[in-house]
Amino acid sequence: MKSDSNITIKEVINSDELKKFVMFPHTLYKDSKYWVAPIIKEELEILNKETNPVFNNAIAHYFLAFIDGKIVGRIAALINWIEIKDLKKKKVRFGWFDFIDDKNVSKALLEKVIEIGTKYNLEFIEGPVGFSNMDKAGMLIKGFEKKNTMITMYNYSYYQDHMKSHGYSKLAEWVEYELKIANYDDSPEKVKKFSDLILKRYNLKKLNFTSTEQIVPYVDQMFYLLGKTYDNLQTFVPIQEYQIDYYKNRFLKYINPGFIKCVTDENDELVAFAITMPSFSNALKKIKGKVDLIGKLRLLHAKNYNSKGSLYLIGVRPDFQNKGVIAILFNELQKFYNKFGITEVETNPELIENTAIQQLWKNYENNQHKNRATFTKQI
Repeated sequence: MKSDSNITIKEVINSDELKKFVMFPHTLYKDSKYWVAPIIKEELEILNKETNPVFNNAIAHYFLAFIDGKIVGRIAALINWIEIKDLKKKKVRFGWFDFIDDKNVSKALLEKVIEIGTKYNLEFIEGPVGFSNMDKAGMLIKGFEKKNTMITMYNYSYYQDHMKSHGYSKLAEWVEYELKIANYDDSPEKVKKFSDLILKRYNLKKLNFTSTEQIVPYVDQMFYLLGKTYDNLQTFVPIQEYQIDYYKNRFLKYINPGFIKCVTDENDELVAFAITMPSFSNALKKIKGKVDLIGKLRLLHAKNYNSKGSLYLIGVRPDFQNKGVIAILFNELQKFYNKFGITEVETNPELIENTAIQQLWKNYENNQHKNRATFTKQI
């Protein structure tokens, strides 16, 4: 589709315009059964240079596209200086990329990001991504008839066609799964036996939690393990110490303690962890990003009464990678899911080359239901 009118691109320069930037998808996806709105207040905080500590090592420019005075697209141009200076990746990122089905609009927005990259002598553009690995990433390329989770994005199917038309190619690709959770007695014997074997072989201990306060002492170790788990992946940028408290405050309120499982060694040092959540997709769909009293009650109900879970993060210490400790985590989750009433779990996006974790899912009734990708181009 091509536009008949001139496209105007305007940079966001004040809080009112930032609110319009955040709210544009609510208009674009108002008729979609599957787009789940992020929480508006959190989106504003993430993009606000005064509230998000990532701006200690990053910069961002936000742009809106207009046709005849109406907003028709948005994009964020992001530069993470740690990625450029420490990891030597001369990349300008783009994110928060949404647009009507008009290739002139998507091209004009991407060209603004390229202008930013050129200004700083960067060599290539990649997205959609956030500032770091803790932000949402990956354009949906399969699974358009499924709702997004709290930690993933949704987009229309035409997005990927625009990227290819503009000369972009896929760089990273992720897959996601739906897993059926059976009764523990009927769950895979292979996982149970392997879990017991690994616990005994390496003298490991399982950690289960009943309160958020019990989890807090392990959070810093979790972030450390997160870095060690993923630092060799192409998309990883180290999380800085000053960002950890920000992420704690952002995510801990959504955690039901039983959904987190940890494994420690004989010295009580963290070896592996899995963070899962009840699925908030249906609740978020109903509240449309607004956490008023009714919104809070819907989220609280989803947190405590749910038949679907969402797998968020898994971290494994390097010396225990490929030794089967993930089986211990998922075996413990299986027991909790049965007690809580979870019958289905949706995994987080996993890089397509992460075959070890995908082998574990094959022990369960599974459906590989979504793919997403980032796209890149030389500047």
